Amino acid sequence: MADQHAVQNIVHPSVHARNPLQRFLIATELDTRLLGMVGALAIIWIGFHVFSGGLFLTPRNLWNLSVQTASVAVMVTGMVLVIVTRNIDLSVGSILGLVAMVMGVMQTDILPTQLGLGLGHPLIWVLSLAAGLIVGTGIGALQGSIIAYLRVPAFIVTLGGYLVWRGAAWWVTMGRTVAPMDPTFQLMGGGPTGSVGAFWSWVVGIVACCAIVAGLYMGRRQRRRFNFPLRPVWAEAALAIIGCGLTIAAVWVANAYPWPVRIAEKYAEATGMAIPPEGLFISHGIAIPVLIAMGVGMVMTFIATRTRFGRYVFAMGGNPEAAELAGINTRWVTVKIFMLMGALCAIAAAISSARLNAATNAMGTLDELYVIAAAVIGGTSLAGGVGTIAGALLGALVMQSLQSGMVLMGLDSPLQSIVVGIVLVFAVWLDTLYRRNKH
Repeated sequence: MADQHAVQNIVHPSVHARNPLQRFLIATELDTRLLGMVGALAIIWIGFHVFSGGLFLTPRNLWNLSVQTASVAVMVTGMVLVIVTRNIDLSVGSILGLVAMVMGVMQTDILPTQLGLGLGHPLIWVLSLAAGLIVGTGIGALQGSIIAYLRVPAFIVTLGGYLVWRGAAWWVTMGRTVAPMDPTFQLMGGGPTGSVGAFWSWVVGIVACCAIVAGLYMGRRQRRRFNFPLRPVWAEAALAIIGCGLTIAAVWVANAYPWPVRIAEKYAEATGMAIPPEGLFISHGIAIPVLIAMGVGMVMTFIATRTRFGRYVFAMGGNPEAAELAGINTRWVTVKIFMLMGALCAIAAAISSARLNAATNAMGTLDELYVIAAAVIGGTSLAGGVGTIAGALLGALVMQSLQSGMVLMGLDSPLQSIVVGIVLVFAVWLDTLYRRNKH
């Protein structure tokens, strides 16, 4: 009874707020920086939609935008942990290029020809992906060991890796493009067959909504268990409505983009499907690379916020000396962070090469800059100790939205680079102001 009475006497800070907006933000505990990014993203989308003549906010462009964001989104989840520990990784684009070449050669030459599996063997894509993960993780382990045990600054090690792995990618095939990829492997790149369709998209959406509601419920139970202030019930309901509303809207947009007419007609002929007079409408649904990026984001969020490894990472970023004195094996944690980064580069390489249906020497060029920019724009502090996976994923979407919008407007590549550079500097300046005001 005493515990229950104590819980009931705990007052949430929102009750003292007089401004309705302030009361809402405090009650829901939404991150104001994240909300600011959402507002900036909305302005970017609306602006590009107006200046592109109504081409940006269409199901087709938004679907393509989600697929284009997937590979950077996967890598930025690892870059958050790297930057949080006050390190940097300039080699992610080159690792992506090398791993893509390795997986391409595995699929077109080594497995079907040299090992005699034959083209189309069901194990080809599995073994190729496994080889890519091993190579990516191994590169990360090598770079992490040099940084942690030889005490060479991460900037120098990964700058060297940027040059070494890009050159190694060229040596794998002596500069030639490797194509085509295994048909099953291509599904990881999206496209009409690399999407789950309308029905399974709604299933994913319903499952996501249930997960949102369940997460809010479990969080409330945990707060009550440890006598933490409880959010008002209306705030919990508002969060559930907002989360489920955004999820349903995303699924609706994905389902509103149909297959191209010729591909749909060929599919109908192959399956004996009757084509109605108004034409055949087959929804793409959510693309498989988007599902991969969402899955990686959820796993990385769990790792960062719910595991001992994640706590060690943020402890190291906040105060490396104190973390070491507390008994954390900071060197081994550093190696594991870079191993994880290498594995995520391999997943991104699979998505990129599958989407292009080829592995080229230019693959991954400048990706390191987009990944770092997405992490910083998403609120990851270069001073270390601060960063969220959700913010970084939103930052990746902002970066890709800028690039996609400028392409729709017909801006030249040099001007696109200028805009991205200005946005990156502006984001770091905002981060500096934010930290200064907090102190």
